[in-house]
Amino acid sequence: MAETVLKGPASYFPSIERKYGRPIADWRQVVRSGYPAKHMELVTLLKERGLGHGHANAVVAYTLAQDGLK
Repeated sequence: MAETVLKGPASYFPSIERKYGRPIADWRQVVRSGYPAKHMELVTLLKERGLGHGHANAVVAYTLAQDGLK
């Protein structure tokens, strides 16, 4: 079975899930609940819920890209 290699912001996801104890889907839902908002406003939203800056930035960047908003 081939191992999936995550690239870009998604490469942070395994460590985010381990560190904060919540699945990425939960964090992405928090981002979506903040729409419409600017990138850094969404980063702040995640930071207010306990994520570090770099992890919050990765989740926001990935979510915006996947949702076609970046």
